Order: sequence, then structure tokens, then C-alpha cells
Amino acid sequence: MTLGVAVVGLGMAHKPHIQSLRELSGRVRVIACQTPSVARQQSFAKLHPDLPVTGDLDAVLGDRAVDAVILLTPPMSHLDLVARCAAAGKHVLLEKPLDVTSERARQSVEAMRKADRRFGVVLQHRFRTASRKLAAIMQSGELGELVSGSASVRWWRSPEYFAEPGRGMKARDGGGVLITQAIHTLDMFQSLTGPVSRVAAMVRTSPLRKIDTEDIVAAAVSFGNGAIGTIDATTVAFPGFSEKIELACEKGTAVLEAESLAVFYHDGRTERFDGGESKSGGADPMAFSNQAHKALIADFLDAIEEGREPAVSGQEALKVHLLIEALLQSSATGAPVSIA
Repeated sequence: MTLGVAVVGLGMAHKPHIQSLRELSGRVRVIACQTPSVARQQSFAKLHPDLPVTGDLDAVLGDRAVDAVILLTPPMSHLDLVARCAAAGKHVLLEKPLDVTSERARQSVEAMRKADRRFGVVLQHRFRTASRKLAAIMQSGELGELVSGSASVRWWRSPEYFAEPGRGMKARDGGGVLITQAIHTLDMFQSLTGPVSRVAAMVRTSPLRKIDTEDIVAAAVSFGNGAIGTIDATTVAFPGFSEKIELACEKGTAVLEAESLAVFYHDGRTERFDGGESKSGGADPMAFSNQAHKALIADFLDAIEEGREPAVSGQEALKVHLLIEALLQSSATGAPVSIA
């Protein structure tokens, strides 16, 4: 079965998606690549002369050959575009974040549910090989119950990154380091630990760039089983370091650093998996392999064919939005916040 796909939005995020779609060419056919920007249409056409480019979104959504839309547009546009895709009967794979607030995100989830179309979100860190290995270990119970967990995202984003109009501003992005960068690690973190139940956070904007969103976050967190831990997220740590998740459990400790994993068991065993190198924590946000994107897109295609929800569905992605909102609320009020 070959599915017709349209890519909507041709900014920086399109690169791993286009590469992945090419590598999945036996399963998908790219019907259209759309952006309203003439400059981006021209730039994209030079790099990909074999792919059809258009500025006409109505034509894309009206094309019966398009079964699914991959939406790669700025966060503030998501609700409107998801609703339009749902009304047109298209399946949707949406670049994170799901939206800028959990309420808007819920509206998108509901629109896709009513349309009975599959709705996936690009939180591809779950599809890294090391991440999958750690998820299997945690699910097996081999490490026992979580006792302490931490998530650290100490990245760097350069002045050139913030030079794009609107980047780092609430009006376009809806939020800063939490919803734009750390969301991948926070989603992965909760998928391993179970939902965070309570947070006490401090959130700040550094003097390093002229933005109105947060770029420094520190928090203490507790989990449903009584375990406690920390979240540390920033884009001011030059030159940028690999994101890290550490899980100290009853029978050992697991350390997931970017795409590499080390597990230290109390009985003396050590397991290591050295995955592909990722440098996306530094000046080039796209310095990573497309393989996790490819695996996520393949799961999305499977979900369409099998009539099931994608592994990272819209409903599943709501969990990390609730965590991010709780972190922001705790900092704003100066008090701990419980997450229902």
C-alpha cells in the first residue's frame, strides 16, 4: 500500500522529514510540498527538483491523492491547520509541539478524533535505538522501581539561530526552551518514569538574547510512585552538551545520554550501547541522524494502515504539555504545582 503524503511548511524542520520520506519511498509518494513563502519555494525547488512545490494549501487539502499531511509549521499555526486537515479528511503527523497550550492541543486532538483520522506528533527521541532499549529494560522490571530521576538539557543556541524573525518570541513560538527544545527529553523522561505528579520550578529569561520566552529552567519534581528528581533545561550552555536522562532504581542506574545508554546493575553487571552521534545541542539544531524521524514516520504509516493510534499520538503528547505548563505555573506563582 502506497500512501500519498503532502509536506506543509518548508522551514528548517523539513530536512529530516524529506530525507526519511525518500528512504521510505516504497511506502509513500510525496504529492506536494507547500509553503506560502515564494523564497522558500524557490530554495526548496533548487534542492529537490523532483518534488512538486506549491503555495496553494487549499489545492493540497482538496487533492484526493493526499492521504496524510506532515505539518511542519510554527506552533501558533497548528490548531487552525490541524482543524483544516481534519475537515479535509487527512491523517496528520504534526511537528512538535502539539500546540502552545494544552487547551489548544486538546482541541486539535478532539478535531482529529471526530474526523476519525490518525494523529501523530513528532517526538522522535522515543524512536532512538538507545531509548527503545532503555524503555524495554524499564518495562521488564529488571531495574526495579524508580527511586530518583533527572532530566538535563544543557544546550546552546547561537545569535544566528535567534536572528530569524519571531524566533524565541511568544507570539510565534508560544514558549522557549521547554516547549521548543527540551520537550523531546521531557517527553522521553516521562515515557520512562511515568507522569510527573508535582513540580516546584524556577523559570527565567537570560540577558543573552532579546527574547520574551524562557531559556533557563530548574525544577524539583516528584513522581506517582513517590520517587523524586530534577529537571534542568537551558539554551545558554555554550557550546552545547548532550541531553541526559538518569534513572536511579532499586536494582541499578541507567544513564541515557543523547543516543548512548549505560546501565549499571547492583549485582556488578554493566550494559552499554553506543548509538549514533548527535550534536543538535550546539549551534546547528539539525546536526543529527534522520533515523529516529524515519522510524517515527514508519510507525505513523503503520498506524494508518492498521487503523490504530501512532505510538506518539496527539493524546499521548498531551502529557508533556501538562508538565511544561505546570513548570511555568509553579515559577509564576512561586509555589509547587500538582499535575492531575
